[in-house]
Amino acid sequence: MIKVTLPDGSVKEMAQGVTPMDVAKSISEGLARNVISASYNGTTIETTTTLTTDGTLILYTWNDKEGKKAFWHSTSHVMAQALEEIFPGIKLTLGPAIDNGFYYDVDFGDKKITDADFKKIEDRVLEISREKHEFKMRSVSKAEALEIYKNNEYKTELISNLEDGTITFCDHSNFFDLCRGGHIPNTGIIKAMKILSVAGAYWRGDEKNKQLTRVYGISFPKQKDLTDYLELLEEAKRRDHRKLGKELELFHFSQKVGQGLPLWLPKGAALRDRLEQFLKKAQKKAGYEQVVTPHIGMKDLYVTSGHYAKYGADSFQPIHTPAEGEEFLLKPMNCPHHCEIYNARPWSYKDLPKRYAEFGTVYRYEQSGELHGLTRVRGFTQDDAHIFCTPDQLDAEFKNVIDLVLYVFGSLGFENFTAQVSVRDLDNPDKYIGSVENWEKAENAIISAAKDKGLNYVIEAGEAAFYGPKLDFMVKDALGRSWQLGTIQVDYNLPERFELSYKGADDKLHRPVMIHRAPFGSMERFIAILLEHTAGNFPIWLMPEQAIILSLSEKYENYAKKVLDLLENHEIRALIDNRNETIGKKIREAEMNKYPFMLIVGEEEEKNGTISVRQRGQEGKGNISVTIEQFAAMINEEINKTLKQF
Repeated sequence: MIKVTLPDGSVKEMAQGVTPMDVAKSISEGLARNVISASYNGTTIETTTTLTTDGTLILYTWNDKEGKKAFWHSTSHVMAQALEEIFPGIKLTLGPAIDNGFYYDVDFGDKKITDADFKKIEDRVLEISREKHEFKMRSVSKAEALEIYKNNEYKTELISNLEDGTITFCDHSNFFDLCRGGHIPNTGIIKAMKILSVAGAYWRGDEKNKQLTRVYGISFPKQKDLTDYLELLEEAKRRDHRKLGKELELFHFSQKVGQGLPLWLPKGAALRDRLEQFLKKAQKKAGYEQVVTPHIGMKDLYVTSGHYAKYGADSFQPIHTPAEGEEFLLKPMNCPHHCEIYNARPWSYKDLPKRYAEFGTVYRYEQSGELHGLTRVRGFTQDDAHIFCTPDQLDAEFKNVIDLVLYVFGSLGFENFTAQVSVRDLDNPDKYIGSVENWEKAENAIISAAKDKGLNYVIEAGEAAFYGPKLDFMVKDALGRSWQLGTIQVDYNLPERFELSYKGADDKLHRPVMIHRAPFGSMERFIAILLEHTAGNFPIWLMPEQAIILSLSEKYENYAKKVLDLLENHEIRALIDNRNETIGKKIREAEMNKYPFMLIVGEEEEKNGTISVRQRGQEGKGNISVTIEQFAAMINEEINKTLKQF
């Protein structure tokens, strides 16, 4: 007999050789019908894998992240089979599950897949699925595997890096593939499948390698799930920040300037400025001091910080000056510069904490295929700040930063979020700098603060920065998509590397603790996510223009200008549309351009000193006639509803 421990802590004594599916059936037939994957002692296995030792078993259904991963990875196998049948002679490489669906990278040789082929592939995938083929794992010797794939240089490269005795194939139908495992019981569970797109992808992500064709797909256990997902995709297209940014004239990309380097247009620059001023105001209340650092720094600065060793190969190449041996780098991070600001003078424990804040632009080289609008760029501005404090001050300072992040989220409509404590990967210590002792202190400090603040948090191993653990905020947008927004990090390592110190009450020098924090993360990425979350309908306090004045005819232009002046006196952002167009067309275009309020002025309004107010999206509800002062009060009330107090 073996002891199988379940997630709730209960233990089942089962016969040796039992499978995860047997365990599920022993719990309930309903559970067994829904189980599609499992893990044992932290290793992903099949539902048919025999269990021979004591261990902890987790059963996954479609509702679990790991269940979806197994479902989508299994579908990638079925799609690979369909691709081989429809395009004989192709070479398969890798087909993993991703956050939403899966892909398979394929060398099509002289063949080409087009949109016209999608339906044929989808139909074949569903035909294979309906045949209910079981997924079965088998071990293969290295020599046998190399012989089988002797005509596929991609698979042989993968196999060459594996140890004999660890190589497995997965079979279903008359198809097999090199695979480590993690599949659903059989193909019959796949009820709906769609190819989403194809794209180019370099083998192993290296531009020096051959470019393959990446076929993206998604699948579901119900047709309705696919229908709902495709509707969500259409809504996402309507909310795409690249589309909205162009329509609202916020930003632009120029090939002559360079890929991944956004140009902020006047309206976008004003939007950024309002966000900056919003955070600067809160930071001032919280005791931050504003600093400014250069866009470049000596290479040795980033060698000292550790950034060069970790990211140097993927950064922009060093800048050489006329002086022999002198090298600079475009700034990849602000923190080394802030360490040097701290080091500009000696400090006492009575001076701490010191809180330095900067909207600092940094530069990182991203491959062209990975660039995506504002969410993945080569130059971006971080709302960076670094707090230097004593160990005794760490807990209170960290909690204060949590409060600031929550204030930002609340004021911008991000109400649905979870916190993620990102810690080390204990199996890969070489990824990190600093002592184990410092890492343990930093991780424990974050977990303690998250508990005390009542955050809904999870712990994720391997997601820490190379110099310290983090508290990341995972925000869900209006479409239910999850984004990492806002981060707080505890760092004992950079203070050591830069030899930072303060004089303690004992008159001896001590090392400060450093907190890194960025509630927005980067201005570019934050604005992209905010655009898609709000569909461009920003909170009223953030809108580029809060109202547009629509004159019924040119006779009322002078009154429209008077209204504009009065609004400006009330610090309300507005503009005039005095084109010789019908009022209906002006209203339609104002709605499309997302102006929150339309202020219609004509004979009646001029006579009474009022405006006729129409709110965006309130068609059929009628306009209201108010004075400028009453309208200003309406705007302020709306702002107070959304802009939280800090």
